[in-house]
Amino acid sequence: MQWFQKLQELNQAISHNKPSSFSAMPFQESMMRVGARFWQNVINNPAQILDAQAQFFSMLQKPVTNDNTKSPYERYFQSDLWRDTPFFQWIKNTYIRTAEWMIETIEEEALGFDEDERAKLLFITRQMIEGMNPRNFPFTNPDVIREAIETKGENFLRGLDNLINDIRKGTLSMTDDSAFKVGEDIASTKGQVIYRNRMMELIHYTPTTKKVFKEPLVIIPPWINKYYILDLREDNSFIKWMVDQGHSVFCISWNNPDETHADDGFNDYMHDGALKAIEIANEIHGTEKCNVIGYCIGGTLLAMTQAWLKGSDKPSPIQSATYLTTLLNFEKAGELKVFIDRQQVKTLNKTLMKTGVMDGRTMAVTFALLRASDLIWSFVVNNYLLGRDPVPFDLLYWNSDSTNLPAAMHCDYLASLYLDNELARGKYDLDGVTLDLTTIHTPSYFLSTRDDHIAPWEATEMGADLLSGDKTFVLGGSGHIAGVINPPAKNKYGYEVNGQRHEGSWWPHWQEWITQKNSANQIDPDMLTGHKAHKPLCPAPGEYVRKKI
Repeated sequence: MQWFQKLQELNQAISHNKPSSFSAMPFQESMMRVGARFWQNVINNPAQILDAQAQFFSMLQKPVTNDNTKSPYERYFQSDLWRDTPFFQWIKNTYIRTAEWMIETIEEEALGFDEDERAKLLFITRQMIEGMNPRNFPFTNPDVIREAIETKGENFLRGLDNLINDIRKGTLSMTDDSAFKVGEDIASTKGQVIYRNRMMELIHYTPTTKKVFKEPLVIIPPWINKYYILDLREDNSFIKWMVDQGHSVFCISWNNPDETHADDGFNDYMHDGALKAIEIANEIHGTEKCNVIGYCIGGTLLAMTQAWLKGSDKPSPIQSATYLTTLLNFEKAGELKVFIDRQQVKTLNKTLMKTGVMDGRTMAVTFALLRASDLIWSFVVNNYLLGRDPVPFDLLYWNSDSTNLPAAMHCDYLASLYLDNELARGKYDLDGVTLDLTTIHTPSYFLSTRDDHIAPWEATEMGADLLSGDKTFVLGGSGHIAGVINPPAKNKYGYEVNGQRHEGSWWPHWQEWITQKNSANQIDPDMLTGHKAHKPLCPAPGEYVRKKI
């Protein structure tokens, strides 16, 4: 009776669920074209595929061992049952060997395919490999079988409940959403919103030291997801840490665009975002120049802004520039390029001009597919097969708090930067100025991370090489998010400067660097409060960060 009731609820949830926005994902068509061409090659070259099959069967006949630790797929099988039970040990080893054979075959048999097409083929293949992992199925996952025996099948009932709830809310749950509330559990560093326009709110954080640096510090976060990745919990908030080091910190909180923002482009993000924030920070401090941090696309905008100022013969209000995992040269822009080609962008452009925005949920799925085993299948197993609730995790809560992107900006970003690499080539026009990154002489600090699949460090280093002037390039451990949000107290990952290895977080190294760029003068923070033109509008984190799509 219980099962029948649950299945009825599941059917109702499916029938009442709102249509998803996946129609704005034209990469599916592109992937299908490449896949169809590959299989046509297989049909036209039967001898080669027969040889590949012979290699596969030869591989399967090798003795089964427990030593697959060198395989990247081994990490999916952490339970002792995969190692100690011969049947599941055989399943695991067969899967690992099959996965390795599939990758090798694609790399060898993709005759006549260019680099981008081969990348798409490998992406499709990895999706298949990750989807067919035996841990994803109840009868080939020993942990699920053990859970079913111990709970007498209750895990599947709980899993149905989780599935029904996810269908109703239209997304896969990665964390316990009820465990966090913006402004209380996360994004809780004290401050005030002191300015608001249609593009952004500007937060000025409350100083915690008796004196602060004379020069303000302005943060340009990405507008793909929300700013508070830099202000999660108190113990891993980069913003809180900087405030505690004596900085007067200003941070942009971008508006979550709707259809009224359809025509917004980099021009709007520069004038009404970056330049306005810098202007206000300098005005409050009574300074001509400030330090600026740009994260991901926020760093791209920071470089664009500096090049635009130079090309417009305007004095620069920027004293130093810090780039966190930022692409300026998109020639080798990483795994995201598998979703981008001219036909895809053309199709996407038509779709987005009707809706006005790129739906943030679609972007979230795109990023999740790059790490499907970790960001999709692991939660399918945990939530639906084991019937467990996802655990509270601040980073995944932030990751699920999606933002839209303006249609014009997103299409321009893909076509001009990812496809044509116009920014690096000195061909990109912004508000009447053709940007030349080589004219930027501002002292720069580049933080990249070794395992970044969104902004690969080799590509970010190529971008850093385009800038002139004093440059410091730091290579941290981990990836695009964890490598940046790496508080010193955790003593994790380490970093390299000029080939020299250092333990722990890069934050203190940056603090030493930025201190040298600042003047020796420090000021009383009370001098910064009550500015007549920029009085507090509301407490941080403000209103824009709470807007849902």
